[in-house]
Amino acid sequence: MTHDYTYAADIACENGSKTKTSARKIEKGLKGLIIIVVILIAAELIWLFVISPFIPFSSIEVHGFTGLERHDILKLCGIDDTSSFFSTNINQVREIMTTHILVETAVITRRFPDKLSIFLTPRQAAAVSLTKINDKQALVYIDKHGVFYKIEDVNEAHDAVNDGLRYNKTIPVISGIENPQVTMRLPDALVPLTQSLSVIASSSPELLAAISEIRIERKPWEGFELVLYPVHSSIKVRVENSLTEDMLRYIFLMLNVFETGNPMQTQTQKPQEIDFRSGMGSYRVKEQSL
Repeated sequence: MTHDYTYAADIACENGSKTKTSARKIEKGLKGLIIIVVILIAAELIWLFVISPFIPFSSIEVHGFTGLERHDILKLCGIDDTSSFFSTNINQVREIMTTHILVETAVITRRFPDKLSIFLTPRQAAAVSLTKINDKQALVYIDKHGVFYKIEDVNEAHDAVNDGLRYNKTIPVISGIENPQVTMRLPDALVPLTQSLSVIASSSPELLAAISEIRIERKPWEGFELVLYPVHSSIKVRVENSLTEDMLRYIFLMLNVFETGNPMQTQTQKPQEIDFRSGMGSYRVKEQSL
C-alpha cells in the first residue's frame, strides 16, 4: 500500500509540474503576443501621427470654375507636390481664396493625415455695366453683393452669347455709374437692387429680358432712384432703388395697356414716363399744342 501511495503521489506531482509548465508557456506566449501587438500599435501610431502628416498629400480635391482652374488655384495657394498636412496652413489658403475677386465663397478642408479639399463658388452676375478699355467698349460684371468682379470685351461677350456661354440677355445692363472698374462696389443703398435682380433672374428671367437698361440717377438731396427702359416700349419707368417680381409684372401690365389698349391712341397721347416711386403708377400725357 505504501508503494501505491508513493506512486500516486509521484504521478500527481508530475502532472502538477506539467500543468505549471504549460501555464508558464501560455503566459509566456501571451506576453510575447501582447508585446508584438503593442509594437504594431506603436508603429501604426508613429506612422499615423508622426510620419504620415509630413508625407505629401495623397489626395488633393479641387473644385474650381472657368477662369480659375485647378492649376491656378494650387499656384495661388502655394500648394505643390511636396505639400503635406502639417506644412499647409488652411487658414492662409482660405484667406487667399476668399479675397480673390472671382470667388464668392471658399471652403477648405484638411482631412488627417493626407487629404486636402478646396471647394470654390464663383461670383454670379446679377447685372453688367459698360465701360471703355483702350477705346473699346467692355462689360463689367456685378454680383448680387454689388461687387464689380470681372471685365470682358463686348465682342467676346457677344461671341459667348452665340456659343451659349457666360453672358446672356437676361442679365440687365446698369448705366449711370461713373467709370466702372473691377474691384469697385456699388453704394450700400444700391446693393438691394443687385440682390433683387439676382432673385428675379432665378425665378422669372423673362422679366429681366424685357428690360434693355436700368439707369441709376442720384436724387437731388440723398439716395438713388432707377429709370427702367423696357425693350418693347418707348415709355420709361421711374422707381425707387430696388425691384421686385410683382412690381415688374405690374409695370409691364400697365405698359401693355398703353401699347395695345387703344388702337386709336397716337404716340403723343402716350406718357413719356411712368412714375412708380410711390408704389402706384402715375403719369402725365403731354398736352398737344394748338
